[in-house]
Amino acid sequence: MRKLILSITMLLLLGLALQTKAATLPDFTKLAKRYGPSVVNISTRQFQGSRRRFKNFNFQDIPPDSPMQDLLRRFFGDQSEAPHDRDDTKPKSRSLGSGFFIYPDGYILTNYHVVHGADEIIVRTNDRREFMAKIIGSDKRSDTALIKIDIKNAPVVEIGDSRNLKVGAWVLAIGSPFGFDHSVTQGIVSALGRSLPSENYVPFIQTDVAINPGNSGGPLINLQGKVIGINSQIYSRTGGFMGLSFAVPINLAMNVAKQLKAHGKVSRGWLGIMIQDVSLDLAKTFGMKNPQGAVVVRVLPNSPAAKADIKIKDVILSFNGHKLATSGSLPPLVGTSPINRTATLQILRNGQKRTVYVKIGKLPENDAPPAKTTRDLSKPKVISNRLGLALRDLSSKERGQLGLKPHQGAVVQRVTRRGAAHSAGLRVGDVILMFDESKVKNAKSLQRQIKSTPGKRPVAVLVQRGNSRLFLVLQLP
Repeated sequence: MRKLILSITMLLLLGLALQTKAATLPDFTKLAKRYGPSVVNISTRQFQGSRRRFKNFNFQDIPPDSPMQDLLRRFFGDQSEAPHDRDDTKPKSRSLGSGFFIYPDGYILTNYHVVHGADEIIVRTNDRREFMAKIIGSDKRSDTALIKIDIKNAPVVEIGDSRNLKVGAWVLAIGSPFGFDHSVTQGIVSALGRSLPSENYVPFIQTDVAINPGNSGGPLINLQGKVIGINSQIYSRTGGFMGLSFAVPINLAMNVAKQLKAHGKVSRGWLGIMIQDVSLDLAKTFGMKNPQGAVVVRVLPNSPAAKADIKIKDVILSFNGHKLATSGSLPPLVGTSPINRTATLQILRNGQKRTVYVKIGKLPENDAPPAKTTRDLSKPKVISNRLGLALRDLSSKERGQLGLKPHQGAVVQRVTRRGAAHSAGLRVGDVILMFDESKVKNAKSLQRQIKSTPGKRPVAVLVQRGNSRLFLVLQLP
């Protein structure tokens, strides 16, 4: 009898525990119903040989016998056709992504890559009506675009504040993956402020929400029913979801959208510097207790930073009171700063903290053309040293290609395996501009610096690699 009572009690407690657990899980049904009408499907048409390239999703690695290939052919066309087999003069319609209403008079927010290069844009609403849309403006740097359709009293989303988002928070995504309209997925925020290659001005929200081709441009919604991001990219080796999704924070996207609506383009703040993360090894060479901030690797002439006397090797610790955990934290802060406004920077220079005031400039519209990696064509004299490096001088042509002044830098001609230079990450073609605290004029001057520097300690080396600059740490033997 006692065993029976005990068993019944255990079952009741287990049922109660499961009920309590279920009650703590979020219910997204109301949010899905509320925001379904606010989300739209976006397709495009292209003419006269205009061929869309899906750069954000890699379909080439999907096995040919996979069911996903059928989906891709159904919604994106057969990507395996040879160019001469296609009739590119006919209009082509492909379901590309999603968007959502932010103003009741038909303004829709979406991704730049969803509508870029389109000759015609077709928007399909929740009630299956179709509208021709026009681009009000688009911004590649933030992957944001504002389009408009002729509609009144559109069901708009409620805009939240992405600054209040926390890691671990539940979020909901609505979009059209592979053309399946108004699909709803959920997950949590995995990380904040993620920097991605070539996307310096966006501190991405990373989530584990299932995002696939066609979700791009759709809203990311919190449990309070407010949009806190635009689903933008995934990291994938197969073309499908792998647990890594990235969204543009809504605060940044709305700032861009307002500028696009008012002016058709976006203006950003600019300092005129190149930066990199402070690694643990760099922090030690700079006399820092912990790696933080952004180290300056280049200051452009006549830029706001140059006028404020910011120097190479300065470590920027904060911008207008915002502490910088990594270098990726700085570009979004500068980019959203009002032009001609004075910003306050705290920097570390030669182990001493100081405050610098910079008048924010306007980011140039055109990026600098990529520089070529230096190559030895004339076979000049090569100097070797104890670091496992073979060095030579730059030719005048190479200096012109790299934008360097006369008597500036030495080229790495060879790197000995397992040497100090190899361990530090130096490569053939790198141009060494600074060694420890001194600028490098040529191969001979660098050789003298290497010989005169005591061993058994780390040394920071500034390198130009193509169009980029970075500090490496050499452990002297």
